Amino acid sequence: MSSKGGGTALTRRNYRLSSDTDKPRATGIVNEKLLSDYLHHVFPSTKAQGPAVASLRKTLGFQDLGAHLERLLSEGEASEDSRDQPVEGRLGPQPVVLDHTSGFEGLLFVDDDLLGVIGHSNFSSIRATTCVYKGKWAYEVLISSQGLMQIGWCTLNCRFNQEEGVGDTPDSYAYDGNRVRKWNVTTTNYGKSWAAGDIVSCLIDLDEGTITFCLNGQSLGTAFTNIKMGPGVAYFPAISLSFKESVAFNFGSRPLRYPVDGYLPLQNPPSADLTKAHKLLGYIKNVLSTSIDTQEDRLLEKDCALWRLHGEPTVLIALAHIFNHFAPLMCKVYLVEDVLMNFLLGILEGGGSVDEHPLIQQLLDLFWLLMEDYEVNECLKQLMMSLLRAYRFSPIIPDLGFQIHYLRLTTAILHHEKSRKYLLNNVLFDVLRSVVFFYIKTPLRVKEAGLEELIPTTWWPTHFDKEGKDERDPKDESADERLRRRAYERGCQRLKKRIEVVEELQVQILRLLLNNKDKTTGEASRYIFLNKFRKFLQENASNRGHPTALCPPEYMVCFLHRLITAVRSCWDEGNRKSPGSVNSEEAYVPPQLFYNGKVDYFDLQRLGGLLSHLKKTLKDDLASKANIIIDPAEIQATSMDDLDEDEESGAAQRPFGAAAMGGALARPSWLSSPTLGRANRFLSTAAVSLMTPRRPLTQPEKVKIRTLTVEQRTEEDIEGSHGNDGLLLGRPLEEPDQPIADKSLLEIIDGIVMMYNLSVHQQLGKMVVVSDDVHEYAVALKDTEEKIARCPARRADILEELQKSQKVFAEKLNHLSRRLAWINATIYSKEKMLDVYWLLCVCIRTIEHADNTGSLFAFAPEFYLNVAMNAYSALKNYFSPANSMEELPGYEETLTQLAAILAKHFADPRIVGTDIKDSLMQALASYVCYPQSLRAVERIPEEQRVAMMRNLLAPYEQRPWAQTNWILVRLWRGCGFGYRYTRLPHLLKTKPEDANLPSLQKPCPSLLLQRHMAELLSMDKDMAASFLNSVLNQLNWAFSEFIGMIQEIQQAAERPERNFVDTRQLKVCATCFDLSVSLLRVLEMTVTLVPEIFLDWSRPSAELLLRRLAQLLNQVLNRVTAEKNLFDRVVNLRLPGLESVDHYPILVAVTGILVRILVDGDRQGISRAASVLLSDPCFQLHSIQHLLGEGGDSSSSSAAVAPAARPVVGSLGSSVAPPIPSAAGTAGSSERKHFSLHSYTDYISEDEKQKVELMLAFLTEESKQAAASTAPTSEEDLCPICYAHSISAIFKPCSHKSCKACINQHLMNNKDCFFCKATITGVEDYSKPASS
Repeated sequence: MSSKGGGTALTRRNYRLSSDTDKPRATGIVNEKLLSDYLHHVFPSTKAQGPAVASLRKTLGFQDLGAHLERLLSEGEASEDSRDQPVEGRLGPQPVVLDHTSGFEGLLFVDDDLLGVIGHSNFSSIRATTCVYKGKWAYEVLISSQGLMQIGWCTLNCRFNQEEGVGDTPDSYAYDGNRVRKWNVTTTNYGKSWAAGDIVSCLIDLDEGTITFCLNGQSLGTAFTNIKMGPGVAYFPAISLSFKESVAFNFGSRPLRYPVDGYLPLQNPPSADLTKAHKLLGYIKNVLSTSIDTQEDRLLEKDCALWRLHGEPTVLIALAHIFNHFAPLMCKVYLVEDVLMNFLLGILEGGGSVDEHPLIQQLLDLFWLLMEDYEVNECLKQLMMSLLRAYRFSPIIPDLGFQIHYLRLTTAILHHEKSRKYLLNNVLFDVLRSVVFFYIKTPLRVKEAGLEELIPTTWWPTHFDKEGKDERDPKDESADERLRRRAYERGCQRLKKRIEVVEELQVQILRLLLNNKDKTTGEASRYIFLNKFRKFLQENASNRGHPTALCPPEYMVCFLHRLITAVRSCWDEGNRKSPGSVNSEEAYVPPQLFYNGKVDYFDLQRLGGLLSHLKKTLKDDLASKANIIIDPAEIQATSMDDLDEDEESGAAQRPFGAAAMGGALARPSWLSSPTLGRANRFLSTAAVSLMTPRRPLTQPEKVKIRTLTVEQRTEEDIEGSHGNDGLLLGRPLEEPDQPIADKSLLEIIDGIVMMYNLSVHQQLGKMVVVSDDVHEYAVALKDTEEKIARCPARRADILEELQKSQKVFAEKLNHLSRRLAWINATIYSKEKMLDVYWLLCVCIRTIEHADNTGSLFAFAPEFYLNVAMNAYSALKNYFSPANSMEELPGYEETLTQLAAILAKHFADPRIVGTDIKDSLMQALASYVCYPQSLRAVERIPEEQRVAMMRNLLAPYEQRPWAQTNWILVRLWRGCGFGYRYTRLPHLLKTKPEDANLPSLQKPCPSLLLQRHMAELLSMDKDMAASFLNSVLNQLNWAFSEFIGMIQEIQQAAERPERNFVDTRQLKVCATCFDLSVSLLRVLEMTVTLVPEIFLDWSRPSAELLLRRLAQLLNQVLNRVTAEKNLFDRVVNLRLPGLESVDHYPILVAVTGILVRILVDGDRQGISRAASVLLSDPCFQLHSIQHLLGEGGDSSSSSAAVAPAARPVVGSLGSSVAPPIPSAAGTAGSSERKHFSLHSYTDYISEDEKQKVELMLAFLTEESKQAAASTAPTSEEDLCPICYAHSISAIFKPCSHKSCKACINQHLMNNKDCFFCKATITGVEDYSKPASS
């Protein structure tokens, strides 16, 4: 055995002992007889047995040991010829792999060991290289994703395509656990549903002609009989799978997890090597259990567990001989899994903590001492892969025994420092998805997981409030229900305790990886972990990442929680040692990490844009505030990929020592099956291209100077030393100089926040589905039970159907409630909620500290703000039914801090990304919908509140205004005219899809913020004018769009052929309507809070704003109230998607504005408002009468009044016909009730109705007087723009004319003349010369 040396801490001089064995002194202190006894005891001969033979046997010394051992190992070995003879019934090469050269269809990623496969097109198929035609055969498939797949057998004649796969052609047979069916051209129900982590065994019996499938070792019954057999028919293992589904095959290269008697694996087990390995392991056990007593010259039996590696020459030489044969065998995956892993698991079987089993540590020392480095490396790698596979594909049993078993061994191996560092450096993140170790899978089949024994009693909510939400503590809960609920809760607690055992082991593993004290053998584990963890994040953050490199979100969730627990315990440990430092409760990420270049954020967006841009624009600020000078070369360095990097990186990736091992490590070390690592080969039917294996996976690593530094960073770069701040380099003056115990943990916390942003939040939202299902079924069950109670006795048929439904719902609820218990324990428990809350607090503190740095805030990554908003939303919406947010420590204060962040940054000029701005705006909009969070907004300092309101009142033109408008509306809702509703009156009978939506919350107006708005608008006249001008412009646009769309919808609906209106168009139409209503409500709010903006004509634009307001209100009223008009017809169609379009919301909003200016104002204001309203050519009195439903008798009077009230030339208004007296009474009563505010008694108070009646009486009177005094006007004197008012203004310098209203409105948005496009410099009053 050649030794490379230099690779290990333990010396190799023991090997010299074994080479000097021909000299008598080799026996050391042990005399010859004792040595011979010892060696015979350790290496017993199988033939000679018993004490009588012992005296006759030959003396055995070290010089004969090699030959003796060879002889023992060759006993019972089959001859070379018999071993290589092909087995009858099977054709094809060994080892059996997937046929990546010709046996596939579609696009596939095939793993480098040709056993794992990931679908990359609609429906791709692949078969194995070996087929069978006689006998009984089996293979296993490890299911990594539970989607659409068909697994089974096919013949060579089967032709597959992107639609038809295994089971869709005559001679192919498949089982599909996704749809729970079997396929052979036709399909029928069969088997059970599978989940990720299950193992499917495919058995074919070519003597009987049957095919059977098993799931996790349980037979699903014979699937097919009488399959085609005979000459020329042979069956290949095959699979068809849809996009992104992945599996791994085991044809026998590893021990079958669930072998079936009588069935052979497709690949021969290495039986000769197995026998050898078991014999050698027996010899090792003999060494461990025997000690030599040199005083008494005898051998003593002792407990293996107490064995220690003391360096006794006799023992070491004996072991060296064993390892000479044992080491090469331990590089083979089958033997590692079957022999070594089972032996190590056996050591741990006795229970007790992992630390109580030092034997594993001793054995690992022995491995490093007596095996070549490359052999230990390969052995450890295969051992970890086998453990990971075993952990992931073990069935769930009530006490989670399998999972605990494998995790304990993983922990024991990682306890060994040298092995831990090798695995961290080369295996855990490079080859394996070691994140799997931190995942606890959710059982889909409750019964098999034993949840019925753990949770014998099930329970689900049976009391619902009006909105359909569960009641937390129902008053009328019966004693029986209470007992059931408590029994269920006890069951959930039992389950949680079991899961906590697994979680504790997972945290222990992470604590080992985060160890920063093990510096004796090179760099401490934590710093290796840190760099690997960063790379893991980069792979998952990069959009260009390999699809197989992305970590599934369900793993991320578990990894995040374990990591938080481990990091916090490490942080507090460090905190105890340096008492003045920040504790983990107060943890945050200091702002200098974002700009000092010590931490790589890949291509992630910063708040101020791209990093390269920020370095250029803020280099002076960095120099002055943080003493950081950017290297000019770095600013100019392009981020383009360097093309000749390829060869170098290829060389760097080539595994060290591959030459020494021949074929054993010819495949690159970072590849493994897709179920565990990365798929390597990309198969395509169009062109079979094999990706070159030696290329590093992550492309973004090319010429980024910084990425290289992450790989090469040392402990000093991270923790710093005297005069070096490490990660905290460049502390700005605003940042307090608080000591932080372990700076390396800051980067891990930063990574945790990034992980939450990448996929954890979406996954938390996804898992809520189960509790939603429980709720839906519970409502359905309750409904069915009520129907059964009401069912008349004579209708036995109905009763039977209802009872069937009741049974189905109850069974489903039993299943779902147990599943929910599991999900609540693993994902939504109180502890997990506290983790997310801690993360929220970390983000809030980080943002506050970064905000204090002024312009450098732009360097902060966007994901911190995203996580702050998302974590709050998760706590509120996902954890809430089981755990209440109010119970969290410091909850009120945190809410206020978050409110301050949203209020300040939604219009922060330092933030440039449109997506993050939209998210902030939406978060603020939903924040003001809930009483608790709205009060938090009111608690922030006054100057911040005023600044927020000022930003909300900025003109609507240059920004996304719909959300800010919605925020203002929410602050007003509950104060406006008839505006106290949660849901619209006509929608009350329908059930809302989600009662938790912000828009469905009860009104909670904020008088404090209304006051700020009033002060701002009355003080700042220019701002008030531009704000209202923009609101009126948007209202004009939104309502015009809405009318245009309903015209199209009406035309489509009237066509004789059945054509469907596009749902997208309906949605846009409803949105325009909702926008119109909310803009009207903002106008109502403004008119109510600051009426002087419209009515105090000493303000420059007051009269103009009032005229525009009157014009728009009249347009809206005329369109919505005219008899049998477009609006009526579309509302009566009741199209899905247009549910919110109704008379009530828009008419009540308009009425609110009219009442405020015509009833609630002072006398002068009322007369101004009335004169402007009546002088508007579109004004029609019957529109106002329509509000109170005055049709029938009163319509004759209104018909008489309306034409008189309208100015003679009201051409704009004439497009809407006045009501026809007879039609109003008859058609209205026969088709549908006339709209009237009187019919909404629950929504509109008596006081409000009286005001509308007063307004109607006042307008009727005023319009009569106006009609009497209106003098006829000739057409030449009318404004050529609107034809409604007389000419009253002349423009300078071009002398064109129009009325004042038209030119003033035009000048608010444009400075060019209507007619000649000259720039207008002034406008003067114009009155017609008397002579003409």
